[in-house]
Amino acid sequence: MSHAPGTSRSLPDGNPAEPTSRPTRVRWRIMAWLLIISALTYLDRLNLSIAGKYIQDEYRFNTQTMGWILSAFVLGYALCQVPAGRFGDRYGPRGVITWAILWWSAFTAVTAIAPRLPLVGWFGLVWSFLIVRFLIGVGEAATYPNANKIVAFWMPARERGIATSLILTGNGLGGAVTPVLIAWVMQHWGWKSSFYICAALGVVVALGWRFYATAHPEEHPHVNAAELEWIHSGAGQAVRDARGKFGGQLAWGRMFSSVSVWGLILSYTCICYPAYIYYTWFYIYLVRVRGLSIMQGGLWGSTPFLAIMLLTPVGGWASERLVARIGRRRGRQYSVWAGVLCSAVLLWAGAHSAHNTLAILLLAAAAGFNVFASATWWAACIDLTRNYSGSLSGLMNMFGNLGGWLAPIGTAFIATRLGWTAALDFAALLTLVAGALWVLVNTEHNLEER
Repeated sequence: MSHAPGTSRSLPDGNPAEPTSRPTRVRWRIMAWLLIISALTYLDRLNLSIAGKYIQDEYRFNTQTMGWILSAFVLGYALCQVPAGRFGDRYGPRGVITWAILWWSAFTAVTAIAPRLPLVGWFGLVWSFLIVRFLIGVGEAATYPNANKIVAFWMPARERGIATSLILTGNGLGGAVTPVLIAWVMQHWGWKSSFYICAALGVVVALGWRFYATAHPEEHPHVNAAELEWIHSGAGQAVRDARGKFGGQLAWGRMFSSVSVWGLILSYTCICYPAYIYYTWFYIYLVRVRGLSIMQGGLWGSTPFLAIMLLTPVGGWASERLVARIGRRRGRQYSVWAGVLCSAVLLWAGAHSAHNTLAILLLAAAAGFNVFASATWWAACIDLTRNYSGSLSGLMNMFGNLGGWLAPIGTAFIATRLGWTAALDFAALLTLVAGALWVLVNTEHNLEER
C-alpha cells in the first residue's frame, strides 16, 4: 500500500510509525520571525533613550522629567501583560501580534509630533510625551506572551528552551543595533526622523509576519506531516485534546494556588531588576562613574547586548540538554542556577573592579548570563500550561516588568546614598534571590491536568 510524501504509516498496534519523508523546518522560520519582532521591540523601546539628549536640549527637560517620560513605557508595558496574554489565549497569537506591532509602530511615529498634539493644550508638553510612551508600552506588552504562545504550539517540548532563547536573543540584537542606527539617523536627518523610520520598519515586519505565519503548524501550507509529528511528539493527553483550540478557560484560582506559579513570577520579578539597570542606567554609569567619553560610552554601552546575543542561545541549549539528562524539573532548575550564579558573581566583581575595561567586560558578561537564565523562565511557562501559556507568560512578565520599573528608581536611591557599588551589589543579591526561589518551581506539574 502506497503513502503520500510527508504522511506516516500505522504499525499493527495502532501507533504511528516514522514519517516517510524528512520533516520540514518551517518552525525555525517562524522562530526567526519572532526573533526579528523581538529585535524590533527593543529598537522602539530604546530609541527614546538615544534621542533623549536631543529632546532634553530642545525642550529643556530636566533629568527627573526625562526619567518619568522614559519610565512611562515600562508602566504601560507591565500593566497590559496579562490582558495581552489572555487575548492571545482567546483569539490566537498571530493576529494579536500583528495588531500589536501596528499599534506601537503608529505611536512610535506619533512620538515625533508629540509637541504638536492636542494633548499639549490639555495636559502640557511633558504629559504629551508621557502618554505616547505609555501607549507604546501598551502595544509592546502583547509581544512576549504571544510569542511564547507561538512557541507552545509550534515547538516540541525538547526544543522549547532553545526556541525561547532565540527569541530573547532579539533583545541583544535590538539593543546592539539601536544606538548605532538611531545615532546615525539623527545625525543625518534629526531626531524626529528616527521615529518615522522605526515606525515604517514596524509596518513592514507586521505585514511580513501576517502573510507568512500561522498560529498553529497544522494551518501552514509548507509544514509536512513529518514535521507535525515531530512538533506534537511528547505532548500530554490534555494538550492533545485541546490542540488547535482557542478560547477555553483555565481557572485563575488554579493558577494562583500553584506554588510553582508563585515561585516563577516572584523569581522573575527579581531577575528583571538587574536586567533593567542595563536598559536605563548603564550608559550614564559608564560616562559619569567610569569617566568614559560620550563616544566611548556609546561603544562600550553595546557590550551587554552583544553578550546577550552570544549567551542567550547557549542558555536555551543548556536548559534542554539538562532536561534530557536529569529530567524536566531539575534540568530547568540547574540551568537557572548556573546562569544566576555566574551573573551575580560577575556583577559583583565588575562593580568592585577599579580597572575600567575589565569592569565593563565583567558587567557585560553578567548581563549575558542574566538572559542565559531568563530563557528558562519562558520555557517553564509552557511546561506548566501549554494551552494557556499566553496568560501565564503575561502574568510572569507583568511582575517582571514591575520589578524593572522599580530598578531605575531603586538604583538611583541606593547610588545617591551609598554609592554605585552598593547599588550594583544589591542587584547582584536580587539575582541570587531569583535563583533561590526556583526551589519552589516544579515544571513537571501541568496545571491543565487535574
